[in-house]
Amino acid sequence: MRAVIQRVSSSEVRINKEIVDTIGFGLNVLLGIKEDDTEADMNYIIHKLIHLRIFEDDDGKMNQSILEVDGEILLVSQFTLYGDCRKGRRPGFSRSGPVDEAQKKYDVFVEKLRLEPLKKVATGVFQAEMEVRIINDGPVTLLLDSEKQF
Repeated sequence: MRAVIQRVSSSEVRINKEIVDTIGFGLNVLLGIKEDDTEADMNYIIHKLIHLRIFEDDDGKMNQSILEVDGEILLVSQFTLYGDCRKGRRPGFSRSGPVDEAQKKYDVFVEKLRLEPLKKVATGVFQAEMEVRIINDGPVTLLLDSEKQF
């Protein structure tokens, strides 16, 4: 499981020019799921997401988690995080999970994340053609991989 985390002052998802969901200050999270991801992978990513100290404290140091700043999360599925660009000019997506399985895992991930003491967990629509508007704060952008490849 992979995630691209961006600290944002706001973020929203639109489908056909209509807002589906929106957040204020918090994190925009693009989540990639592969076929053999397990509950342990989900737990790892969720734990990292909510405990990473990437928000500034009163001294201007990144020393607070999303829980401590009462931030919100916008979670968007992103199968292209497993795109392999090493060969040729067209990415391969063989490591991305099959759609039906990936959607089930995404739904479980959302349920688990909503059990955490977060102000709001907003989502995109799985497998939809979305426009994601991100106002990056910092900018702060981080990568997570449950296999700890980076």
